[in-house]
Amino acid sequence: MSHGFTNQIKHFAAKKVLNYVNESPDKAFPKLMSWADKWDRDNTWASQREVFRSVLSDPDNNWNILLKSLWTDIDDGVRAAFFENFLINATLEGGRIQEESRKKYDCNIPWAILMDPTSACNLHCIGCWAAEYGNQLNMSFDTLDDIVSQGKELGTRMFIFSGGEPLVRKHDIIRLCQTHPDCQFLAFTNATLIDEAFCKDMLRVKNFIPAISVEGFEQETDARRGKGTYQAVANAMALLKKHKLPFGASCCYTSQNTNVIGSEAYFDDLIAKGAKFAWFFTYMPVGVGAPTDLMVTAEQRKYMYEQIRSFRNTKPILTLDFWNDGEYVNGCIAGGRNYLHINANGDIEPCAFIHYSDSNIKDKTLIEAYQSPLFQQYRMHQPFCSNHLRPCPLLDNNGALAEMVHASGAHSTDLMATENVDELCGKCKYAADHWKPVADAIWIKTRGKESESCAS
Repeated sequence: MSHGFTNQIKHFAAKKVLNYVNESPDKAFPKLMSWADKWDRDNTWASQREVFRSVLSDPDNNWNILLKSLWTDIDDGVRAAFFENFLINATLEGGRIQEESRKKYDCNIPWAILMDPTSACNLHCIGCWAAEYGNQLNMSFDTLDDIVSQGKELGTRMFIFSGGEPLVRKHDIIRLCQTHPDCQFLAFTNATLIDEAFCKDMLRVKNFIPAISVEGFEQETDARRGKGTYQAVANAMALLKKHKLPFGASCCYTSQNTNVIGSEAYFDDLIAKGAKFAWFFTYMPVGVGAPTDLMVTAEQRKYMYEQIRSFRNTKPILTLDFWNDGEYVNGCIAGGRNYLHINANGDIEPCAFIHYSDSNIKDKTLIEAYQSPLFQQYRMHQPFCSNHLRPCPLLDNNGALAEMVHASGAHSTDLMATENVDELCGKCKYAADHWKPVADAIWIKTRGKESESCAS
């Protein structure tokens, strides 16, 4: 039996399983566990199966509550499209093609591509580099479409929009969703442009999910994003919830709002508003003149580490911490290892927070960029530290980014003013030096051993 035919059978079987679950989740979940027991004859996934079994057998378990809410709170067609695009197309089938592409081209191939349709934004948030860019840069629909098509050929089926404010281009985003129904799309958005018409478009295409940027409650959000922003966010969440559309939150924690972002009251409020996931980022002083006093202390970062892990055992919301979850993905995921970033000028960057590049989508294909010196430097050095609580080559391993930029000949892609990489690393040195002993102590406590080697 050919490899391709075997994968077609697996794809068909996975779709049948999803259809079975959609018909009656309460009856289907126990049956799925029974099937899993039979399939896993060698007990390769024994511990994972027991975890899922304990979750599904306890109606009060937070993960059980979250899972069941996908059937009570989410439109049937949107949920079905998400499971097929995210689990089957992007992860199972896409993962297989990505691995084949890695071997064929000898380079990193990302699971997701983050791209900026525009540099324009209707807000002016303190400390945000995009707030300074203005509306002069946009990638055309044809360019965006070509990026998606190239990505699909290599196995990437997950595409994320940032900016600028991506929903300034919401009609083109919906058009992309419609053109590529076998892909899952997500956007980091301030949500102020989400209205009734856009909700109807989301219901129509079914494969778009917003991650709404919010800084805490009204006081914290409006202090950084402008008066009235929090109420606009709350209105957008209510509208999405009314239409049974899935959404999450994107939370940047700074020295000014960490105690709120990490509080139980804030998590409970996100859940009550209908958020199914929350993505956490720490503030980065990217861009010439970016304020450094918004960077969190080592104690604040540890607080977020502890709070998020605690709430994962009690709150029905999926949380992802971009820096502190490095232990689950073996360190830094940038540089095409799991994801990369393409800015509104077409510069192909290792990460949304790393504004250096040696490739542009206007004159290089994606695979040429993945094989470029900068991306190969990332591949060569990842992970940057064996303590995966220190994953970042900029924030956690001082000098690692500068070494790669110098070795590859990459240039600054900041859209306002070029930023010397040594000066950027210098702004993060204090944070790296103070996080190191804290992260190492956690690593030793949780892993029982010290990390072996790091860039700093």
